[in-house]
Amino acid sequence: MSFLTDRKRAVGMGSAKSGVHHFWAMKMSSVALLILIPLFIFIMGPALGSSHEEVLATFSRPFPAIVAALTIIVGFKHFRDGAQVMLEDYVHGTTQKVCIILLACLSYGAMATGLFAIAKIAL
Repeated sequence: MSFLTDRKRAVGMGSAKSGVHHFWAMKMSSVALLILIPLFIFIMGPALGSSHEEVLATFSRPFPAIVAALTIIVGFKHFRDGAQVMLEDYVHGTTQKVCIILLACLSYGAMATGLFAIAKIAL
């Protein structure tokens, strides 16, 4: 017979300590994307079907380049956070760690590639 309280049984079991951080990071990036995606569409929409020179001229201006860069940064950060939470929920052990590392490499690599392309056009 055990005379342990619920609190005593829970001590030592650990706590998430980062659940609220992930929640707020996802909410903040969602709100940022809610603003950035329509801006990106309004900038990119007229550029679709344009000539190569017109697209270069569009993205050589500061505002379209900054909006595109912010959309890439926030979008891939949001993707990484969401996919990491999914991996933490459904994959366990060493496979989980390897998958999270590969996810980070994929996310930051795609982000760097997009930023490099925008910088090459804008500068």
